[in-house]
Amino acid sequence: MLTLTYEYKANPTPEQIQLIEHTLNICRKVWNFALCERKDWINSRKSPVNACSIACEYIMSADAPYPNYNKQAKSLTQAKKHYPELTTVNAQVLQQVLRKLETAFIDMKRKGMGFPRFKNWYRMRSYVYPQLGRGELLRGNQIKLPQIGWMEYVKSREIPDGFVIKQVRVVRKASGYFLMFTLECNAKVPDIFPGGHPVGLDLGLDKFVATSEGALIERPRFLQTLHRKLKLLQRRLKKKHKDSNNRHKLNRKIARLHQRICDTRKDWHFKLAHKLCDNTGMIFVEDIDFRVWARGMFCKHTLDAGFGQFVSILQWVCWKRGVYFAKVNKDYTSQVCPQCDTHTGKKDLKDRIHFCRSCGYTTHRDVAAAQVIRNRGINALGRSVEQIACGDVLMGTGNSLVKSLRSRKKGEEARIYPAS
Repeated sequence: MLTLTYEYKANPTPEQIQLIEHTLNICRKVWNFALCERKDWINSRKSPVNACSIACEYIMSADAPYPNYNKQAKSLTQAKKHYPELTTVNAQVLQQVLRKLETAFIDMKRKGMGFPRFKNWYRMRSYVYPQLGRGELLRGNQIKLPQIGWMEYVKSREIPDGFVIKQVRVVRKASGYFLMFTLECNAKVPDIFPGGHPVGLDLGLDKFVATSEGALIERPRFLQTLHRKLKLLQRRLKKKHKDSNNRHKLNRKIARLHQRICDTRKDWHFKLAHKLCDNTGMIFVEDIDFRVWARGMFCKHTLDAGFGQFVSILQWVCWKRGVYFAKVNKDYTSQVCPQCDTHTGKKDLKDRIHFCRSCGYTTHRDVAAAQVIRNRGINALGRSVEQIACGDVLMGTGNSLVKSLRSRKKGEEARIYPAS
């Protein structure tokens, strides 16, 4: 099963905008009530058996069951009899809010994420239609949504043949409303076979990307270019009264500026990823947890560069264009010579030139690290740099691919995919 997500700019009417805002408000109330119910149940179990708090204490029956998704979904149906405003929103939309809260509590234990928080008007920004019903869904540049009806959107690209719209998420951003289509196709896509020209990438703050071919790409300062304006607006926000119209207007202005920075960064990442995939068969990067970088000395510059987002986008673009993508070990990439594989010692941040005393190889420090990454990626595939560089035994071409497959899988049927 192949799943894709396409995002489109929506053009709702004023009546549809009012319905969307009303739905977001009801979803926010359901989230906060369900979260408060779970939080009270947890706090009622924290009191010691021999002492009670002087300030306050949560009193709840000892045999009260934990309010999980099934309990809260059942109580939501009963609450519609006492709160008629819940009936004005699609029932499946409210169920998805409870399911999202259940996922947040599961991720808190499974992934070590923080405790779910209450949502104000700014934090509840989207809701999802898990089912769109039967009948005609698309008509030109319009889509039929439950309770909203036909809504126009900017059809920036066609939906691929064979894909079916399974669900639609309505998202409110600073620049307007967007529709995110979840598309599914009953097809199996084979894994990309390694072959073609290999390239290693080294990410850093001095140079955003250094390739094993010697290319050095500067790091754009997305936040720094608009930081002065952003700082001025945030200073003005501090003097505004809470819940005032001027504060809401200034908040929207700051949000639009943040979104402009985010969109500019994402667009540049996509363009760079496509450029790196040109005339490339394999791409190797370091397996780094960039969340650690975001807590270091250069956390502001690391978050501005968006390394984690770029690696995710690069992996997606490689899959889309048939380029093999892999991550390699990150340890000591800047302390090894790519020519003779000799340990050259630790370098300071000010040392930007790699020089090997054993073989005399000299190049830029980041380029040498990218070449080490490329060598490690090739070695992980069971090949050598000389075999990849030599044309007659290039991976994925001619009889060399057949020989390598036969040597690895003797007596097994192997399907040979064309090289990128």
